Amino acid sequence: MTSPTAPADHRYLERFLWLSLATAVLTVALKAAAALITNSVGMWSDALESTVNLLAAGVALWAMRLSAKPADHNHDFGHGKAEYLSAAVEGTLIVVAAVAIIAGAINRFVNPVPLESIGIGVVLATLASVGNLVTGLILIRAGRAHRSITLEADGKHLMTDVWTSVGVLAGIIIVALTHIVWLDPLIALGVGVNIVFTGVGLVRRSVVGLLDATLPPDEVAIIERALVPLTDDPRVHLTDLRTRESGRQRFVQATLTVPGEWTVRRSHDLADRVEEEVESALPGTVTFVHVEPAD
Repeated sequence: MTSPTAPADHRYLERFLWLSLATAVLTVALKAAAALITNSVGMWSDALESTVNLLAAGVALWAMRLSAKPADHNHDFGHGKAEYLSAAVEGTLIVVAAVAIIAGAINRFVNPVPLESIGIGVVLATLASVGNLVTGLILIRAGRAHRSITLEADGKHLMTDVWTSVGVLAGIIIVALTHIVWLDPLIALGVGVNIVFTGVGLVRRSVVGLLDATLPPDEVAIIERALVPLTDDPRVHLTDLRTRESGRQRFVQATLTVPGEWTVRRSHDLADRVEEEVESALPGTVTFVHVEPAD
């Protein structure tokens, strides 16, 4: 298991989102050109999803900057949950794009149109897909390494676009070989249904985060192991351990029960040790320790 690290500076993480924006602009241009050349509803659906990627990358950049703002008089715990809002918006945009793709596919079923200049269109769409693949893998890796749901969601969105493109390209090639025109809208329909699940998954994860989900089990285990050797006094107990995550931020709360005859100074020093151990185990974690006298 990789050792936990402190949350990275938002300016460093923003570089990944600028990469995503640049890739999205290039991808939309290439896929739109491919769709115009081939007149394929499958490629139009692919271009539409890439347009959503462009909008989503802009939302993600906004959320990243907002989440990095320090605590203020209206937000005592900072703005970390802005990243969940970004994931929710991105998931919603994916679902909207899927609905538009499905509607376009149904219309093309009713009004079939032959495809044109397939070779050039396939080349352009392939170049766009390669760009999305590389950028998507970079974003997912960075998001997991730095606990950023914004980067991870944007990366997964790009990977969804890659698989969409693979399906569309395969279908276009089959249409070119078999001349079965209705395969084009059928592929677009399958693409639309598939990305609905991706969008719903992102929305569900963002909702869980907004409801103050606990830290992952492996991180909770790290905290528990770090707090075991705090003291040899059997009268000292650490209870009511509670955790939550807010975007890239971690929060830990616990109750420290100490002998009633201890001085305030001694109890305070031990509480400080608890906070230091948690900080050492999970850098960047905000820890609150409540001290109570033992019965």
